[in-house]
Amino acid sequence: MKLNRNFINYNAGKESLLVPTGEADFSGIVKGNKTLGAILSLLEKDMSEQELLSALQARFDAPAEVIAGDVRHALTELRKIGALDE
Repeated sequence: MKLNRNFINYNAGKESLLVPTGEADFSGIVKGNKTLGAILSLLEKDMSEQELLSALQARFDAPAEVIAGDVRHALTELRKIGALDE
């Protein structure tokens, strides 16, 4: 899976923004924290959910189950707005 080309990931310091282009079916802006920013950055390349989890576990000092929960939640929400190509 990877980030749909109709969405642009933008890092605004401590906040991460996901902005749809005019071609996206979603209108609005998604605002998130550093964790969401890391997920979106990683999804600029095609990767599996397991690869995403492994990369985040290497980057953040948090329990694996917390990271897994964050990833599941983020992916669910990204799917709802059509931001993922799977």
